[in-house]
Amino acid sequence: MKKFNLTFLLVVTMLVLAACGGSEETDTTKDEAGGSDLLTTVQEEGTLVIGTEGTYPPFTFHDASGELTGFDVEIAREVADRLGVEAEFLETQWDAMFAGLDAGRFDMVANQVGINPERQESYEFSSSYITSTAVLVVAEDNTDIKTFEDLEGKLSAQSLTSNYAETATSFGAELEGVEGFNQAIELLNSGRVDATVNDNLTVLDFMKQRPDAKVKVVDKSEDAAQSGLLFRKDSGAIVDEANKALADMIEDGTYDEISEKWFGENVLE
Repeated sequence: MKKFNLTFLLVVTMLVLAACGGSEETDTTKDEAGGSDLLTTVQEEGTLVIGTEGTYPPFTFHDASGELTGFDVEIAREVADRLGVEAEFLETQWDAMFAGLDAGRFDMVANQVGINPERQESYEFSSSYITSTAVLVVAEDNTDIKTFEDLEGKLSAQSLTSNYAETATSFGAELEGVEGFNQAIELLNSGRVDATVNDNLTVLDFMKQRPDAKVKVVDKSEDAAQSGLLFRKDSGAIVDEANKALADMIEDGTYDEISEKWFGENVLE
């Protein structure tokens, strides 16, 4: 009798587990098919979670009071506001940004992410909201490096997953991985690297804030790069709504106000 009861309980348990597993598989399939729309989720929760560095002035950094601010931060807040939700920022290092988006820690990334074909294979971008060029920065007393071609065999400090790392390696540079622009400048000033390639707007802002910094720009790329807000693949209508928000900001002058505040000019054109 005990043996029969035990067998019966085992069968019932297996049936329950099978039913639970089937239900979970159905939910997963629904999500994969796009049944759960990110825009709807964000609006229902009332929050757009945004990944950013917080250490990359003037795009995303902390001011003297400790408040997160910057060009990208203001653009992202304005987009969230036009979606009818609050912006919530989660800060992380650049090289962990994409993994955080993949894992669903963020709904969107705002961090001057360059638009390129490789990233477009794995992610969705909004319309461009920044146009910039790469510049080559060396120590003030460096006379060996005058152009990008002189990077051959030299050591350049770069965030390893950035467009600028690709630029440096395309000219034959070896890379020293860093967490961000500030660390690259520190390594350059200490003589541990020969150069760094970065965004011209970032470098100009740095040199304006630190006129005593013993670095100089020796070359500028002729190719302009564009940046956009970054989303996971198949994010759905939220990308379209972000594009609409950006277009409306440009149309009503809000974009010009933010751009003039941080750069003194329109950085989209």
